[in-house]
Amino acid sequence: MSRKILALDLDGTLTDSNKEITPRTKEMIAKMQEQGHIVVLASGRPTPGVQRVADKLHLSEMGGYMLSYNGARVQDCKTGEILFQQTMPLDMIPILFDEAKEHQIGMMTYQDGKIISGEIVDKYMGLESRINGLEICPFADPAAQVTMPVNKCLGTADPEHAARLEVLFREKYGDRIDVGRSEPFFLELLPKHVDKAASLGKLCEALGQTKEDLIACGDGFNDRSMIAFAGLGVAMANAQDVVKEVADYVTLSNDEDGVAHVIEKFILAKANCG
Repeated sequence: MSRKILALDLDGTLTDSNKEITPRTKEMIAKMQEQGHIVVLASGRPTPGVQRVADKLHLSEMGGYMLSYNGARVQDCKTGEILFQQTMPLDMIPILFDEAKEHQIGMMTYQDGKIISGEIVDKYMGLESRINGLEICPFADPAAQVTMPVNKCLGTADPEHAARLEVLFREKYGDRIDVGRSEPFFLELLPKHVDKAASLGKLCEALGQTKEDLIACGDGFNDRSMIAFAGLGVAMANAQDVVKEVADYVTLSNDEDGVAHVIEKFILAKANCG
């Protein structure tokens, strides 16, 4: 059997409702890696947040990859090399923090393993902090603290407010950045033309493989592109309907070892059949 690349979203896909990876899923991932298949963690999370999960799966030893910031950065877990990345226009950073202040929402970016934010720190920002294990550092002038290239900014607001601002920001800045939501309360602000599918396509090319070798699993709207792109696109049972619409297969939910089921059915079983 040819080598497969398994791209996994994290929240709502690889992890269960408690943000944990079940023992059975860990076991199946270990087995497929031992057979030479490749695991790619494909997430909207910042790189340090993805790295925490990669460590649990021993991707540095087994030769996996991290696709973070929704695809704005792709990194080799074994060597630490950044294979490619895209960054925000530098002048957009103060603009977005000013917009957040005007509309009274949270706004953050990531630097040196910390969250750089404005003075509004809401419960959604607290969630981002806990999930990724990153300290929140609020500033009156957060843009002045940003000294490194930015892969992503993230706005936080109650869902209805976030939906309105998604439309507003796309109208005002859609020619310069991509605007979307990964969760009803997370407003994703990314470099133009960044998505999981585009970055996975580049990674497949770098590895000398095609999209037919790619299996992609996800549950959220930001997973839709990679599920549609992959040779086998898999939606979780708990996925949004718009994600299921583009999937080739719907697996069990993230609380029912849906990822382990995919590995058994489409990777390990086929390898055992020769």
